[in-house]
Amino acid sequence: MPVGLFDDLKGKAQELIEGNEEAIKDGIERAGDFVDEKTGGKFADQVDAVQDAASDFVAKIDGDAEQAPAEGEAQ
Repeated sequence: MPVGLFDDLKGKAQELIEGNEEAIKDGIERAGDFVDEKTGGKFADQVDAVQDAASDFVAKIDGDAEQAPAEGEAQ
């Protein structure tokens, strides 16, 4: 994947996540709980691992957004 495309996608993800981190993490938790319910918990360990990874990703992207200079500011 070209670096410019990756940076563009990362920037869009930051815009979507910024200010919505808790709602997104709540959605991740609910989705995992839904899968657990529908599968009778058969894949609970795998679902928990995916939930943790997705929540960590959201926190990392949101943290990057908070640390990045605002548009037009010097870097």
